[in-house]
Amino acid sequence: MSTTRHLVNRQRRLATVAAAERTATPTATPTTVPEPAGPDTESRSESEPAGEPEADKEEKAEEAPRSAGLLRLRVSLPAVLCVLTVLLGSFAAWSFTSAGSLRDEPGRQNTALTDISRTSEVKGQITEAVGAVFSYNYASPAKADTAVKTYLVGKAVQQHKDMLAEVRAQAPKQKLVLTTTVTESGVELLDGDRARLLIFADQSNTRTGKSQETTYAAAMFAVDAVRRGGSWRISAIDTFSR
Repeated sequence: MSTTRHLVNRQRRLATVAAAERTATPTATPTTVPEPAGPDTESRSESEPAGEPEADKEEKAEEAPRSAGLLRLRVSLPAVLCVLTVLLGSFAAWSFTSAGSLRDEPGRQNTALTDISRTSEVKGQITEAVGAVFSYNYASPAKADTAVKTYLVGKAVQQHKDMLAEVRAQAPKQKLVLTTTVTESGVELLDGDRARLLIFADQSNTRTGKSQETTYAAAMFAVDAVRRGGSWRISAIDTFSR
């Protein structure tokens, strides 16, 4: 009996000691197994030095694109300058050529706005000439012939003859009196002894027979003039009919 209790008490003590030891022993921390070295690990260790601050890495990453941009700028700048040089050279050549052509144009010698006395002279004399040669009286045809010889030269003589052919033919029968009055004129070109004028005129055509009748018309045309013997004469007539 005593032996049995002794054994039971002994087992209880052993169980209590074992429980106390388990309670006192701390939980073991799992041991981290180091990652085996491989190709990726070696490349990272070479490209990223150990212990390098993260801020330095970011700064270098920002400087890399700027350096590449500066390199591209240095490479492309000479090409841009070459293109600009060619363009400026072409523009200068074109400007010089254009200026030369403008100086060579006849219109560049026009002094109608600068030579006031010569402009007034040609306007006065051509206004008188137009009134004389484009007026006709059936009673005095010789006066018209004299005006043609006085004021017309060159191809203007034949042009005037063609323009007044019908008037000359009908004048004796219908007793026609044609009167032309210049209302306005302007000098388009004045270059030395040559000029071109724009003429505005009123014309009246009167039949003085039994049934008197007068018709009116306005005319606009241009004349070329030349200065000969100190007087301006009409050398060509342009009626803008072409």
